Amino acid sequence: MKFSELTIGMSKTIQKVITEEDTALYFGNGSIKDLLATPVLSALMIEASVSVVDPLLPDDYITIGKYLSIQHSEPTIKGMTVTVKSSISEIDNNRIIFTIKAYDELGEIGSGTHERYIVNYNLLRQKVDKRTERLAPQPN
Repeated sequence: MKFSELTIGMSKTIQKVITEEDTALYFGNGSIKDLLATPVLSALMIEASVSVVDPLLPDDYITIGKYLSIQHSEPTIKGMTVTVKSSISEIDNNRIIFTIKAYDELGEIGSGTHERYIVNYNLLRQKVDKRTERLAPQPN
């Protein structure tokens, strides 16, 4: 499967002002009320990666995440702006590896690697439906 519009080095940058809902308090750490939660940083990294590739894909194709490894190295307080840049570092058929950097106004706050696969949405749904059919009530 070839997706000729995708090239190594392509990147996207997204930004988000950190709100109360983005803090560790909302993710189970009540003692940290005003700091960016690592799950939010992870979600921003995924969002930036998706934005590089998915808009360029043919109809009925999407990317799905397979692997994410991040380092959340510096704290960011509520009200600061987080900037996340995701760049394609490797393409192997339908497998794409992204290198990600995250910053706030004071410097780098995190980095990571993310692996996504280009898949046909309809085939994915068929696989999901087949896998979950076991959950349907069985006749007695």
